[in-house]
Parts: sequence; structure tokens; C-alpha cells
Amino acid sequence: MTRKIGIIGVGHVGAAIAHALVVEGVADELVLIDTNEQKLTAEVVDLQDAAANLGSNHTKILQGYEQLADADVVFSTIGNVAASLELGDRNAEVKINGKMVATVGTSIKEAGFKGTLIVISNPVDAIASLYQKYIGLPSQRVIGTGTLLDSARMKRIVGELFGVDPRSVSGYVLGEHGDAQLTAWSTVRVHNQPIIELAKQRGLDLVALEQSVRTGGMVVGFGKGFTSYGIATAGIRLAKAVLSDAHEELVVSSYSATYDLFISYPAIVGRAGIVELLDLNLLPEELAKFAKSAASIRTNITAIEALLSK
Repeated sequence: MTRKIGIIGVGHVGAAIAHALVVEGVADELVLIDTNEQKLTAEVVDLQDAAANLGSNHTKILQGYEQLADADVVFSTIGNVAASLELGDRNAEVKINGKMVATVGTSIKEAGFKGTLIVISNPVDAIASLYQKYIGLPSQRVIGTGTLLDSARMKRIVGELFGVDPRSVSGYVLGEHGDAQLTAWSTVRVHNQPIIELAKQRGLDLVALEQSVRTGGMVVGFGKGFTSYGIATAGIRLAKAVLSDAHEELVVSSYSATYDLFISYPAIVGRAGIVELLDLNLLPEELAKFAKSAASIRTNITAIEALLSK
């Protein structure tokens, strides 16, 4: 069976995803779409040059929305991260990226796409919520990368603090991929030891640690002018889970019937998209923070809807 992946937006993140997919041979066919035709052509040629040195891997590179009709996965990586970096506000992309939702969403719908849409464009939770509305895909087939990257960042930071491999750290960052996210410390364990207990023993400040997790993306962004590898890798991991029907547990932005929007929570991901949402026994204060996170996402959705109604 031919594996076909589309990428809408070939900026820093889209290009990083495209390159990794070609190098790893994840897709048989790769569809690239961007409004900047010169940049798009350059990326296509560059990827073809790269492919010539890959030996057995061969990825056919295509262009145009019409090619998405039979795609298994489509990435939305449209956006302008510079807006967020200039203002130091992760939600500053609302106005710029929000205006693209209706146009891009309509183009995806008109192409007849019926696969799984992976949303990376920020504010990702609000954008995913509105894409699902405009495209009309079943809610389980729209997935935002959400706090998958934030959770990985938390594991790296905690792992460095305790001198262990990040893979020895488990747990979740939940809610909004943004300032209202929360690190659910009740879920975090180091070598299966609750970090809340370890923090008490070592006198660790979990509030300060959570702030490091929350601002980690800005450290990368301000340093290099954009973010790419971390989020691209998170997106590729998600795409692989869909393509292989992995039924992998990932903390991603998916539809919550409770809040009627997309928000990050642990889910089982497979070929059908979101296969199942998991249950967590969060602390009362964590539940309250999660509700505040949902309210922040709702604010972004309302702001984008107001832009689109003008």
C-alpha cells in the first residue's frame, strides 16, 4: 500500500519534516504545498538532490492540493513564528495564522481529503478546533501536536536534573500548548518514583521547574529565530503512529466533549486517528488548571472566529 503524506507550509518546520520523511523513507509519496512558489520549488529540488544520495529510499515528490485526495496524513505547518518571538507571546500568531484557517481548510475539504490531519500551526489547539469545523472531518481524524513536545521537554529537563535518560522519566504536560499549559506532577515519575515525593526529599521547587518547561520553546526560538527540530520530530512520531496503526499512547491535542474544543490529554493513536482517550486521576488543583487551560483555548477560538467573520 502506498504511503502518502502532505505538508501544507514548507517553512522551517515543514521543511524539517519533509527532509526527515525523505531520509527515513517514511512516505512513498510526499505532497508539498506553499503559497511562496519560489521557496516551494527550491525545497522540492533540494529534497530531490538529497534523495539522490539515499540509495534504496525513494520518495516521489508531488505538488498541489488536488494530490491530497488519497493522502493518509496531511500536516498543517502554516504560520509565522516571528510574530510570537517579537512579542514574547505564544498566542501572537492568532491573527496571522487564524486568517488562513478558512482558506486552507476549504482547500483541504475541496481536495476530498479523508485521512488524518496533523495540526502544528499555532495556536495549535484553537487551529485544530477550527480546522475540524471547516473541513468537516470526524473529530478523531484531526490531531494537534499539542503538548507532545512540551511533555518531551519536561522529560529532558527532569532527566537532566536527576541525571537520568529522559526515557526514564514518565508523565505529562497537559492542556494548552501555550502559557496556560500545566505539568501534571501527579503523573510524573523518575525511574517509577513519584517526583512529588522526590522533590520533597531533595527540596526541589516544582513551580520553578514547571516554568522552565513552559518557556523552553522561547529559549530555542529566541536563540535561532525559529523552532523546528523538536516540533518536527513530534509531528513525525505522530504520523508514524497513524501510518503503522501503532495504537501508541501519546499526549496530543484532541477533541474534548467536556469542553467542546481540542486540548492535550493522553490518547491512543492509530490509523483511525484518536482511537481512545485515557483516564487520569488528576489532583483537584490540576483539574482546576486544566479548566483554565481550556478557557484560554476558547479565548483563542473566539478571537479567530471574530477575524474570520469580518
